[in-house]
Amino acid sequence: MASVNLGSLVQSYSIFNQASRTNSKSFPLPRSFPFNPLKNISSSTPKRRIFTSLPSISSVLTKEDALMEEDQDPQLPSFDFKSFMVRKGNAVNQALDSAVPLRDPVKIHEAMRYSLLAGGKRVRPVLCLAACDLVGGKESMAMPAACALEMIHTMSLVHDDLPCMDNDDLRRGKPTNHKVYGEDIAVLAGDALLAFSFEHIAVSTVGVTPDRIVRAIGELAKSTGAEGLAAGQVVDISSEGLTNVGLDHLEFIHVHKTAALLEAAAVLGAILGGGRDEDVEKLRKFARNIGLLFQVVDDILDVTKSSKELGKTAGKDLVADKVTFPKLMGINKSKEFAEKLKSDALELLQGFDPEKSAPLIALANYIAYRQN
Repeated sequence: MASVNLGSLVQSYSIFNQASRTNSKSFPLPRSFPFNPLKNISSSTPKRRIFTSLPSISSVLTKEDALMEEDQDPQLPSFDFKSFMVRKGNAVNQALDSAVPLRDPVKIHEAMRYSLLAGGKRVRPVLCLAACDLVGGKESMAMPAACALEMIHTMSLVHDDLPCMDNDDLRRGKPTNHKVYGEDIAVLAGDALLAFSFEHIAVSTVGVTPDRIVRAIGELAKSTGAEGLAAGQVVDISSEGLTNVGLDHLEFIHVHKTAALLEAAAVLGAILGGGRDEDVEKLRKFARNIGLLFQVVDDILDVTKSSKELGKTAGKDLVADKVTFPKLMGINKSKEFAEKLKSDALELLQGFDPEKSAPLIALANYIAYRQN
């Protein structure tokens, strides 16, 4: 297994501290976000399911999450992260349930709800709400955007699990969408969630000026398409089996595939909450750091935890011969990289109201120390 020393690791990580860098010859980096650190089954019809209750977000918070709070800087204000995630996550679940009711055509809406309401940590919508609050906005301003982010995230999971992609059978501890509804309906359910996400922001956002709503929609679209999520997915697929993939290449994949949507969450919250441009950009950088941190930790968990512990198939990246941070750097260096990403993210929150930044500080710690 290849390994790099921390010095070279930090040097390679300098994409977060400079405006441009030398691009990969194999995968030229596209023009990306306004702040751009890289370059500025069965097909049978399932029985009808009626959702009588929503999943509680508390079921995904582990003992390790509570212990993590004890490691926080004693100078920071006391903050109950678990209670915060339960409260905000359940609010998001209620909003999602209302946004996508079970209606005609029943089958497509049932498939949408099956994955959308299947649980999950709701990290992206909660980040959006916290960013909105940080810049002085109200939760209601950002809730439609928070729901839209979860719709797009769910779409990416449904499509990522398809036989033509990762071919996975388990997601969030349940059979994947195509295993229940068939590949055809799963594709359409993902498509419907993607389309509706933009409609929901456009028609349901209240108390925000039209120019900010349009700006938010533009940010979300860019983070999802060929300069964001889709770009990362394509390069990820194209990289399977390659033996000469470097850290630059791997960072490109996950800055786009994973970090882009987390970045959008923070940016949308800040825009819709009325934040100043400089605050929006600080939160963009913060989210870019924790987005990559999320993937580094995910890669580590994939090779150190069981499928039961993760709620999804463990070790699938190894089986697919995908390039991951542990494969490229080793477990220990990957953990060091994660620690640096977390530290750099927290530095970007200095200068904000300590009380309002507490959820974001705790979220960065949660991502760093999560166990599934």
